[in-house]
Amino acid sequence: MPQLLSSAATNKTMFDRYMRLTIPDDKCQVMYVWIDGTGETLRSKTRTLDFIPKQASELPIWNFDGSSTGQAEGSNSDVYLHPTTMYRDPFRLGNNKIVLCETFKYNKQPTATNRRRTCLAVMTQAKDLHPWFGMEQEYTILDVDNHPFGWPKNGYPGPQGPYYCGVGANRVFGRDVVESHYRACLYSAIEISGTNAEVMPAQWEFQVGPCEGITMGDDLWMARYFLQRVAEDFNVIVTLDPKPIKGDWNGAGMHTNFSTEAMRNKGGLVEIEKAIELLSKTHKAHIEAYDPHGGKDNERRLTGSHETSSMHDFSAGVANRGASIRIPRTCAEEGMGYLEDRRPSSNADPYVVSEILVRTMCL
Repeated sequence: MPQLLSSAATNKTMFDRYMRLTIPDDKCQVMYVWIDGTGETLRSKTRTLDFIPKQASELPIWNFDGSSTGQAEGSNSDVYLHPTTMYRDPFRLGNNKIVLCETFKYNKQPTATNRRRTCLAVMTQAKDLHPWFGMEQEYTILDVDNHPFGWPKNGYPGPQGPYYCGVGANRVFGRDVVESHYRACLYSAIEISGTNAEVMPAQWEFQVGPCEGITMGDDLWMARYFLQRVAEDFNVIVTLDPKPIKGDWNGAGMHTNFSTEAMRNKGGLVEIEKAIELLSKTHKAHIEAYDPHGGKDNERRLTGSHETSSMHDFSAGVANRGASIRIPRTCAEEGMGYLEDRRPSSNADPYVVSEILVRTMCL
């Protein structure tokens, strides 16, 4: 008897038929999303409500099995979900919602990977300085066999050069995923500001911001969730690994643009230079905070080549993409603006990154 080949693919046309079914006007589905025990992966589950919520504070606190997400023991497994930021659901549409949640242990203390709690406290302390962020999330699209999407199954594509911001089927792989994700973010009012193909083929970037305070982390985490959901629909995988392919290929980062109100105003370049001086004194602490594994992931990426600085040395310069901190050319010419921290890895926690930047430069 011949062995049947298994397939995880489903019929999207049939799925669409069921999604066109209407639901009662007084009901909606709310998907609760949270960060699991890895500090990198998102989880979600859905409940039905008998009303249409207008803000996250109206949503009930819920719970989940933390022993299955690396956040609790089986003998005491309930972990609480506290809704914080609600978005329109771009997948179910209608009155349905998606809400980002904080996680709390049985004793009502934040879980180890609930980094939003301390980030919010820091942003509240610095609110009069109006810290703005813009984060550039790089990622790589993989086929279901974990091979880079569009790459030859045996061998490699041509050398880097023609792929960055490229066009054409021989240079760009996965644009459907990118455009769908972009539209989903706009629909849900995530502050997505752009996207482009990156230097390595099948690698892309989207930008979120400018966002003030805690909104930066909230919007980027939800944009990551949307990206994974869209990729799921196209039967591909998205990885945030900072160096998914060894060798002469660019890694993936989460370059973070930062400014205070003083930096954005006339004469702000002086404030930017003061901030860079503070950053130079805390380089090691930032490197440890800039990936989920205390710098071990960035060790593969921040080598001093492929448009990166060395993780062991701090540097800064105008329009220098090989520096730890870049001052954009236009900001140097205008004497005000923002700085770009190029050290965070693609899988860094945006709450952690934004918090330490504010702690170092503002508090």
